[in-house]
Amino acid sequence: MSLENCEVIDAVGSEKDSNVIVLSIIDSWNWADEIKHLLMLQAKLNSYFGFVESGQIYDSYPDAIGKNFRLDIIFRHQIPESVLDFLKQASMVASALNLPIAYRVLRDEECFEKHTSINLH
Repeated sequence: MSLENCEVIDAVGSEKDSNVIVLSIIDSWNWADEIKHLLMLQAKLNSYFGFVESGQIYDSYPDAIGKNFRLDIIFRHQIPESVLDFLKQASMVASALNLPIAYRVLRDEECFEKHTSINLH
């Protein structure tokens, strides 16, 4: 999905060995226009926060009932140092929803796997 469509949850699944439901943002954009990239990432994050806060996650993914959540952001391109401050701020907002944020940058030999999306509306 990527950042273009803020109305779609890119991926939702459960971790094999824990009681955690993982929501994933797939960020394939490069950082040539950092401001635009951050604005789109912020919009996507806000959609995910609303998805959890409204309880819509339970309608779309009933296995989430009674479980903990985590939001993973998977970046295709190395993030600039300045983005770390943005992620810290986003984590503070997400903590109010008991939604820890983790991120990782794919290595060159990794690729995005096919995933299932959930429309927010």
